[in-house]
Amino acid sequence: MVSERGKVGPVHKVHKGLTADGAGLAGDRVVAQGSAARVLVAATARALRGADCADLGHTGPTSRFPGAPEPVRRAAVSRAAGRVALTVEQVGEVDAARVARWFVNQYPRRSYPGVLIGSPHGAAAHLAVALGVPWLPAGFEMTAHWSDGAVDRPEAALEHGGALAERLLAGNPDVHLRQVHCPASRGPLTGATVSLAARWKALPAAYAQFLTDRLSAGAPMLLVRDARTWPVVERGAGHSFQVGCPASGLDPVDFHPDSHALRQVLRAVGGDATRWTPPEVSAPSGDAEHGVDPDFERTTRDWAAARQHPLHRVLMPRPAALSAGVADLYRRWLRAAGKTGDRLVVECGRLLDPWQVVRAGLVPYWCENATRRSVDEAEWWLAGSETFSSVDVLPEPPGMRSPALAGLPQWLAVAGFGRRRRALDRTSARGYPVTSVPTRRATEVLRAQPYDLPAPPPLGAAEALSVLRESGGHQGLLVS
Repeated sequence: MVSERGKVGPVHKVHKGLTADGAGLAGDRVVAQGSAARVLVAATARALRGADCADLGHTGPTSRFPGAPEPVRRAAVSRAAGRVALTVEQVGEVDAARVARWFVNQYPRRSYPGVLIGSPHGAAAHLAVALGVPWLPAGFEMTAHWSDGAVDRPEAALEHGGALAERLLAGNPDVHLRQVHCPASRGPLTGATVSLAARWKALPAAYAQFLTDRLSAGAPMLLVRDARTWPVVERGAGHSFQVGCPASGLDPVDFHPDSHALRQVLRAVGGDATRWTPPEVSAPSGDAEHGVDPDFERTTRDWAAARQHPLHRVLMPRPAALSAGVADLYRRWLRAAGKTGDRLVVECGRLLDPWQVVRAGLVPYWCENATRRSVDEAEWWLAGSETFSSVDVLPEPPGMRSPALAGLPQWLAVAGFGRRRRALDRTSARGYPVTSVPTRRATEVLRAQPYDLPAPPPLGAAEALSVLRESGGHQGLLVS
C-alpha cells in the first residue's frame, strides 16, 4: 500500500501463472474486467466471426445478495474488486505494448475494408460490425489495489495513484495515465481500488503492424473521439487526476464539498461528506478520461497519410450524438436490404450484442449508462424519430444508488414508444439499481428475437459517413 507521498509499502503476493517471464502481465489480466474497451473489443471481434456474446461477463457480487443491507453489499463489492485488481507489484509489470497486441489478436486474421479506432462507445462497435471492420481503442482502463482507501478521500487517492503511476510509467513512457476518483459512477469500489485510464500517446506498434497486414489498399480509417471535457489536476509528467466523470450523470460542480448531490452519493456508498477535500484543479476544462490523446491522433493521421489510407474524424460532443446517428444509419441500412428497420433495441452500458442485433435485423440505440441524462436523450431521439413497431429495453443496473440515475418508470417510458411491442427486460429490472447482470444477459434477451436473415451486405464507409453527417449534424456530431 501507499501511506505517504511516493512511499510504497507492503505488496500483495503475485499469483503464479498470471505473468509471462520477461513479457509483463498478459493483456487480459491488465485491462479491467467490465471496462468499456475490453467489452467492446470482445463484442466486435465476436460479431466479425459470426458469434454472439454468450460467453461474456460474470455476475457481479451484488447480484448474490439481492436483499442484503447496504453495508453487506459494499463489503462484497470491495472484496470482489480486491480479487481482480492489480497489486502494487503488478502495476510495475504492466506492458502497454502487450495490451495492444492482446486487442488486435482477438480479431479474425483476414483483410478488412477499413478500421474504427478511438474512444470507447457502444454505437462505434455497432458501426464497425455494419462496415465489417475491427474497432480498436485508443486506451484502456485498469484498477489497482488501495488497501487503506476511502471513497471520501480524493486527495489520498491522488497520492496513492501518483506512486502507482510512477511505477507504471517507468516502463511505459508511451502512455498517459488519467486517474479517476468518482464515487458517483464507481460506488464503493472508489474506496477499495484506484481507476487508471491509460491513453496511448502514439499509435502502438501492434496496431500499426495489424493495420499494415490487414487493411485493404486505400481502406479508410475512422477516428472516433469523445470531445467531453472535465476539470483536471495535473499531477506530473504522464499522470493527471480528475474528481468525478461525465459518465456519473453529474456535473463538475456536483463534486464540490457543499453539493447536495455529493452528500447523497457519499451517504449511499458509506462515505462522509465532511471529509471530502478535493485537490486544487490545474485545468478547468481538459479532455475527460475517454478522450483521445492529441499525439495519438497526430501519429495515426501521419501513419494513414504515409500509406494512402484516408482518415476521417468523428467528433462527438456527447455519447447520444453517435448513438442517434448510428441508429438512424442502421434503419436505412436495413431498409435498403428489404427489411423493415422497424424494431428497436435500447442497450445500456455492457448490455449489448452486435451480432444478435444484425442476426435479428434490429436497430440499436446505445445508452452509455443508466443515468437520467442518458435516458432523457434516448427519449428525445425516439420522440423525434419515425415510430418503431417494437422497442426492447435493456437497462444495465449500476450496482449502486445515485441521485443521477434513471428510475424504472423512465425506462418503461422508453419502452412505451413501441407501437405493438413494449418490453423491459425483467431480469435487468429485478433489483435495479443495486444488483448487476453480465454482458451475456443481452445475448439471452436478443436470442429470443425472430431471425431476419440473411444479414444485409456490409455498408460502405462513404455511405456511412454521409448518413452520419446528415443525421448526426443536428445532434452536434462532427464528421470530417
